[in-house]
Amino acid sequence: MNAEFCTCVDSPIGKLMLAGTPTALTALEFLRHKPAPPHLAALPVRDEPFREAVRQLEAYFDGRLRDFDLPLAPSGTPFQMAVWEALRRIPYGTVITYGELARRVDRPAAFRAAGAACGRNPIAVIIPCHRVVGGAGDLHGFGGGLDVKEQLLQLEGSWPIKPKKR
Repeated sequence: MNAEFCTCVDSPIGKLMLAGTPTALTALEFLRHKPAPPHLAALPVRDEPFREAVRQLEAYFDGRLRDFDLPLAPSGTPFQMAVWEALRRIPYGTVITYGELARRVDRPAAFRAAGAACGRNPIAVIIPCHRVVGGAGDLHGFGGGLDVKEQLLQLEGSWPIKPKKR
């Protein structure tokens, strides 16, 4: 990760740390139950580069923003990058399964790997890994905690999952 500075912000889901470069956001970490990762904690604190990200996060949590429009620069393997791009295309208020996510990156048998890529998502909330659920519609791992995942899905109106009409 090539972050140059960071800032911390309070949110309805707890304290968040943003990290980035002068041109892009590279990380959004949950600090609710853990300290900042050492590689981010060592960065100089600067608020100015994150003003737009903070503005958009506030609008999202207030229910006024559905789609983030920020320059992002996550760092990962080609497969992870493909998964994270697929996550960005999941519409607000929608959930899909890990199996569906794997199909969307043309690796239908790789649902566990798709789940692992979700777990390594460096820019949570903005790259919406919270919109992915288990095959039975149940919640699975989330860096901010399952209660936060549920809170984000409730904010977006997609939890509890509505039964599909047959």
